[in-house]
Amino acid sequence: MYNEKKIGRITGLLYLIVICCAGFAQGVARETVFIAGDAIATANNILANSALFKWGLVTDLIAFSTDIAISVLLYLLLKSVNKPLALIMACFRLIAHPGVATANLLNHAAALNVLESDGLASQFSQIQLSELSLFFMEAHHLGYILAGVAFGIHCLLLGYLLMKSVHFPTLLGIFMIGASFGYLIESFGFILYPEHKVIFGWIVGLSAALGEVTLCIWLMIKGSKE
Repeated sequence: MYNEKKIGRITGLLYLIVICCAGFAQGVARETVFIAGDAIATANNILANSALFKWGLVTDLIAFSTDIAISVLLYLLLKSVNKPLALIMACFRLIAHPGVATANLLNHAAALNVLESDGLASQFSQIQLSELSLFFMEAHHLGYILAGVAFGIHCLLLGYLLMKSVHFPTLLGIFMIGASFGYLIESFGFILYPEHKVIFGWIVGLSAALGEVTLCIWLMIKGSKE
């Protein structure tokens, strides 16, 4: 029989790794170099900060690989509530990050590779290569948005299971359901109304911080109720 408090604390620690790594990759490695609508400036920033850009790829890989373990551990913690639903919840997380988001990192890598490729440099102008790099950056962002649909559904199921579990405070479940709506609003909102992407970004940022960070801290401290 596994120790639920110990598993809960390990899950919280791994969640912290994911939050820090993914936050660095998106908030530092990509956001500091990306300038919307300006391919030349974005390309120059990527080349000037190529080491930082590569670390963004590495930290994302660490985060998404860690999410595999988190998916399994959350299933173990919540299968007593509803085993089939807990399994579906874990599968949606596996699809979102280890699946879609990891494959989407090809766009992140390509944004730098096209700028550093000697072969492409001999065939295309700097402006053309910059436009191609910006295309890959925007494709990566769209891939991130698409992964948010599966992750939003995961958060919704996770929130429901947390609310029904006797081992976790109901408020944690409510916060996670709020985070799920944040992810889904950003994903579908960006697709339908891209001109309001800043608003959608604030919605998901605040709701995810409240839900995921709170859950992470609670797990690290408490692990699980007796």
